[in-house]
Amino acid sequence: MMPARVARSADREDTSTWSGRYAVRVSITDLLVLVWVVFGTQLAWVGLDESARGFSGSRDDIDISYSVVSLVIVAAWMLALQLFDTRTFRVLGVGSQEYRAVAGATVRLFGLVAIVAFLAKIDLARGYILIAFPLGLAVLVFSRWMWRQWLGVQRREGGYTSRVVLVGSAESAATIGGELARHPEAGYRVVAACVPDAPAAGALLAGTDIPVAGPLADALDTMRNLDADTVVVTSSGELSPEQVRRLSWNLTPGHEHLVVAPSLMDIGGPRIHTRPVAGLPLIHVEIPRFEGGSRAAKRVFDLIVAFALAVVLSPVLAGIALAVRLGSPGPALFVQTRVGLGGVPFRMLKFRTMGVDAEARLPEARGLPADAGNDVLFKRAADPRVTRLGRVLRRYSLDELPQLFNVLAGQMSLVGPRPPLLAEIDLYEADVHRRFLVKPGITGLWQVSGRSTLPWDETVRLDLSYVENWSLTGDLVILWRTLRAVVSGRGAY
Repeated sequence: MMPARVARSADREDTSTWSGRYAVRVSITDLLVLVWVVFGTQLAWVGLDESARGFSGSRDDIDISYSVVSLVIVAAWMLALQLFDTRTFRVLGVGSQEYRAVAGATVRLFGLVAIVAFLAKIDLARGYILIAFPLGLAVLVFSRWMWRQWLGVQRREGGYTSRVVLVGSAESAATIGGELARHPEAGYRVVAACVPDAPAAGALLAGTDIPVAGPLADALDTMRNLDADTVVVTSSGELSPEQVRRLSWNLTPGHEHLVVAPSLMDIGGPRIHTRPVAGLPLIHVEIPRFEGGSRAAKRVFDLIVAFALAVVLSPVLAGIALAVRLGSPGPALFVQTRVGLGGVPFRMLKFRTMGVDAEARLPEARGLPADAGNDVLFKRAADPRVTRLGRVLRRYSLDELPQLFNVLAGQMSLVGPRPPLLAEIDLYEADVHRRFLVKPGITGLWQVSGRSTLPWDETVRLDLSYVENWSLTGDLVILWRTLRAVVSGRGAY
């Protein structure tokens, strides 16, 4: 049976095949980027025929061609990117880990070049080094980002993915399967599930379109019959350690993979550490902290960016305010009480997008057919109370701009959970109150993930995920995604 199994693994395009081909393409792009940046910097800063002077250890100095230096830097940079696993299939296209790996390899190489130049007394032009490395890192990250966009498109169309069989309880398999289906860019395509007490053939996991292929004992046969290459254990309660161990032993090395999903949802990677203790791979989860240097840095960042935006956009703010006043009777600003940090109410500013009689017409709006999925947030795609100008402002999120002054006043942050209304808090479950551990934001994870179209439970999950895992790097990513959404006109109702 073993030869037939290996032959089938070799015939299909499994993870090792497409990931290797993708890694080669990324490597070629990396090389082109580094040659262009390093030699381009040399040409612009020191010229093509210049030499760097070094000390040989005798009375005479030695000259080293900058072209040779550039060639060595390019070769060392490519080697560093390879040694620090920036092109393995476990890193490529997975979150921000790829970008961190590229940055880590670049910083270490920069330090090594500085040390070698100092010890060998090589007088390299400082501008050449100080331009080549930051520029090279920026262009490398951009090229990796471009590849990520291409890979995301391919995965949404079903290519460049691992075919997955879920193994565990029906509930955990449905949860993991639903999350993977919502994020096809992650590269896991679920083809079947094996659960205890498997129902009759043709049954689907509750709430999903994932077929149940059989009981847990059939996991290995199911994977090979469906040409899958990955088994994901979604819960360990149904499988003993001995069963999991034997499952891993029967997988074909290099072609078939085992993934164990812990019972952790929405926990950021930096908070998770696997530490072997007494032979056990224990997962340590750091508890989030909401004070200290990171919070102070976030406040400084908010002040600088909000002040700069308020100054630069002041003509836009004035123009919108005038257009709102002239477009319909009433003030330019709409002031509404929201709940902020620690559950303390504050007055949030927005440009007015509805008529002044909006509150009186609320029963009329509520009588319209409800938008699917959200029983707490009141949103209507065709709300008759919204003015013509208001629809434009909402589409491009321009009505949110006055909240820059809430940020300057310390009531809000640029990025954070959605600031709720007082009336909504009565509908909250106890866990939802964790969103008050941080300041609400002008934009946030839920806004860039679907905003008005999201169901309530998904809105809560995204807000709490931000609270648990926030970082300045994550804020920058959300701000970038917000800018893309605003430019494309994917705003709120």
